Formats: sequence, structure tokens, C-alpha cells
Amino acid sequence: MVSPPSDSYKHKSILYLKFFTIVFLISCIPDTGNLCSNNSFSIPIVQSHEGSSKNIPSSLRKLNLDGYFSFDNNDHAARDFGNLYHFLPVAVLHPKTVYDISSTIKHIFQMGSDSELTVTARGHGHSLQGQAQSHQGLVINMESLEEIGIQVHNEEPPYVDVSGGELWINILHETLKHGLAPKSWTDYLHLTVGGTLSNAGISGQAFKHGPQINNIHQLEVITGKGEVLTCSEKQNAELYYSVLGGLGQFGIITRARISLEPAPKKVKWIRVLYSEFSIFSRDQEYLISLENSFNYIEGFVMINRTGILEKWRSSFNPKDPLEASQFNSDGRTLYCLEIAKYFNPDHETTIMINQTIENLLSALSYITSTLFQSEVSYVEFLDRVHESEMKLRAKSLWEVPHPWLNFLIPKSSIHDFAEQVFGNILTDTNNGPVIIYPVNQSKWNSRTSFITPDEDVFYQVAFLPSAMPSSKGKDGLEHILIQNRRILDFCTTPRLGIKQYLPHYSSQKEWQTHFGSRWEEIVHRKLAYDPLAILSPGQRIFQKVMYPPPN
Repeated sequence: MVSPPSDSYKHKSILYLKFFTIVFLISCIPDTGNLCSNNSFSIPIVQSHEGSSKNIPSSLRKLNLDGYFSFDNNDHAARDFGNLYHFLPVAVLHPKTVYDISSTIKHIFQMGSDSELTVTARGHGHSLQGQAQSHQGLVINMESLEEIGIQVHNEEPPYVDVSGGELWINILHETLKHGLAPKSWTDYLHLTVGGTLSNAGISGQAFKHGPQINNIHQLEVITGKGEVLTCSEKQNAELYYSVLGGLGQFGIITRARISLEPAPKKVKWIRVLYSEFSIFSRDQEYLISLENSFNYIEGFVMINRTGILEKWRSSFNPKDPLEASQFNSDGRTLYCLEIAKYFNPDHETTIMINQTIENLLSALSYITSTLFQSEVSYVEFLDRVHESEMKLRAKSLWEVPHPWLNFLIPKSSIHDFAEQVFGNILTDTNNGPVIIYPVNQSKWNSRTSFITPDEDVFYQVAFLPSAMPSSKGKDGLEHILIQNRRILDFCTTPRLGIKQYLPHYSSQKEWQTHFGSRWEEIVHRKLAYDPLAILSPGQRIFQKVMYPPPN
């Protein structure tokens, strides 16, 4: 744990906590251009402020680092995947070592009320609402860390040590050289470890292994005071649980020890369709309840789409081509169950896997003519989204606004949600994937900072539209944001118990509602590890408090 504070510091901490609580309860996060409040619809305002030398502390320039600061031409740090907000920092740190980050944060912490400078750790810049940006603050380019690399330990149980700025796709390729791989993934692998662990890291394996934050043995973290601490379930446990799913509020992850398992070589990849949501959700819930189920279970919603099965034929084969050719979607809302079984392609295993798949499918009630299958490599399956990215980049359709919404919805509310959202709000063709699948609460650790619905089973639902530049139609940003507003309004109904994933709020009251009964715990953790609120201002949970740090 952190070294015990002095009595003087304890006394000051109590005063600071009272001050924090008062500030937090009576004030909202400062307005920086009407950041798409959840209380009213607005088009996000893009702000780009030139970083001037007067905003850059001269002492920052004098720090002795292995890496370096860039004070000019930092437009890249004022963008993210969401492409909705542009906030220019005064500087970007390109660290080579953990010391570079630690000494910089410690220096800013020691400046106390003399500086309003804040710090944001930026991985691959895949945030949606400016969370990886720092308005006139300092951005740390985590991908420039060089000293850790990827170190695979083929012990029992096996694990891998990696930098917080390492991409999951690189970890996959390196661990596969040892016949191993992490257990839990995200759908998109070109993200950094620190970025996904600061949120949760969810994909179709989460029903079985939990999110990525549940598959971590140990972390190295730099707190908002510049301390470098190793933490785990047994060492500095409070910091460990604070940082996991902590939205970057309590520390910057510079190293992670990730649990591994034997890696398969091949994947049986299957898609089937449903016309009734109740049957679709029943089958998904049945599959995640089984001990010997598929390795991956997801699903998605298709509204008023035509030629669905024909599009699948480029990557999947129909079990019955004749039946498949006679299927007509008729503009209906359809629900696709997407499942996968991992295996190694020796003769005996292949026979057993095929039989297991047949047994599992026989218990489901999908539209039989829509059964499509494919056999791909493990890497090809896990990196499937990257192929779509390359196609969109080729058409200049990747770096467009992405006004995404992500929710965690209790099982008891999922049918109300489907009826209202899929039946009344999304009445036209959805402009981008709508992903939906259930997970088991028992696979999540309630001690982390991550907030889930309070039910044994809840659903991850993601709306992933892309807004076409300059469009004033249904694929334009304004139309999508209005539609998002209607979905958000419905999801705030208290009885539904819905939580945002990758949450975005603009007022402290909304954040308090999000954290619920754990709000005081979150405030306590903030005080313990980032008492000046230096870290991750882009989340807009806390603002930097202007008083000197304790001696």
C-alpha cells in the first residue's frame, strides 16, 4: 500500500476531502463549449486553441528527460476516433521511459495552484468524446514508451508483461509465437492496453472470461502525484482496483501483466438470423449459461436491410444454398447471432468440434435457411474489424465523425429497450452496426471502478454509426445526434437501470447518478491518488482544484 501519511497530512486530507465534497456537490464541470450535454440536444462545437508559449511553464522545458516534449504542430493530439471535438494541448510528451512520465507529473503536482496544467495519457486515440484530449494541457503519447516491450512468461499459469502503450494486435502476434494468447479481447485490436484497461475491454469472450480488466495479474501505475507503484490484488490493492475501469482518473497504466491461455489455431465462425427478438435473446442467454458453450457469442441488429445473405457469401458458406437463396428479409428488423468455436485442426479434434457445434445449434430456434459458416485462422477472426477499417480508409470513410453510443442493459429491461429503440426510434436502416449480446455478472469483479447494472445477466448494446461529411440526410451528423438524443432520453429512465459503457456526461450530477452508491468511494479514490485532479480532464468528472499540495 501507499506509505502511511503523517498526522499533519491526514488532517489536511480530511479538510481537502470536505472541500472536494462541497465543490463536487454544488458545481458542474466547467463548460468548454457546450460539450453535447445529455440534458439537451446540441451539435458538438469544435474548438482549436493555439498553444502559445505563455501557456507553457518554462520549468517544463527544463526537465531532464530521455524522451522529449513537442510544443508545436500537435494537431494530431487534438483529434480522436470520434472526430467530434478538437482541443489543442500546449504540449505533447513523447516519453521513452516511465521516469519521463513520473517526473513530469510529479513536477506538475509540485506546482500546485501555480498551474492549471492537466495531463492526459493518450494511446491510439480511439476515444469518442475528446477523453484522450487535454484542452490547453499536456498530452502523453503512450505509444512512444520503449523500455518494456512484450515479455512472455511460459510458466504456470502463463502471463505476458507489456507496456501500457502496447497495441493488443502486437501482443497477439508475439504471444502466439509461444502458443499462447490473452483470454479476453475487444472487437478491435488496434487499441492500447492502458486504454482498454482504463475502461473495461469487452468482446464476445466476456460471458466466459469476463472483461479484460478481470484478466490482469499486476499493474505498474503512475499516480497523479507522480508516484510509480506496482499494484495487484495483494499489493497496493486499492490502487489496483481503482485504476481498472477507472477512466484514467486515478493513475496512468505504464505496465500490465496479462493472463494467458493456450491459443487455438482455427475458428469455426457461424452466423444465423432471427425475426423475433424474444427468441434471439432467449437463445443468447441459453448459450452463455452453458459450461461447454461457444468461445465467442455476440449478435447484431439489422433494420430494413436487403440482400443480407448475399453479402455474407463473400466470407461465409450457407449450410443449404438452395434454402438460403429463397430467404427474403422483406425489410424486417432481423437479429443475427454470431458465434465461434476455437479448435486445433487435427482429425479427432475437428470431428469432436463439429459434433459439439451440431449439438449446440440443435437447441436453438433460428431461421434454419440462414445458417452460414466459415473456417478461418484465429488471427483472422480476432483481427476481423481491421479488414473493414482498411476498406473504409481506402474510401476516405474512416476519419469521419463517429457519434457512437454504448450501453449496459439489465436482462429485466432488455425487452423494453428492444421494443422502444429497435421498434420506434431506429425505424430506418441503421447507419452502422448495432451490436448486442449478454454477459454474466459473475465474471466481473465489483471491486474495480467499473460500473455495471445490478443483475446476474446484462447486455452490452453498441450503436456504431458513421456520419457522412457534409450530409444533411439520415446519414448526416445532425440526424444521427438527434436519434442518439432520443435513445439517451429513453435510457435515462430510472426503472430500467441502464448504465453507459465508455460513459460521457457533461455535469457532475450525471456522473453521480452513473456511479450511484459508489460515488463517495470514487471521490475518496480521487483524493488518494490524484488529489489535485491533474489526470484525464477529458472525462469531465473532476476539475483541477486550485490549492497548494501538502508539503
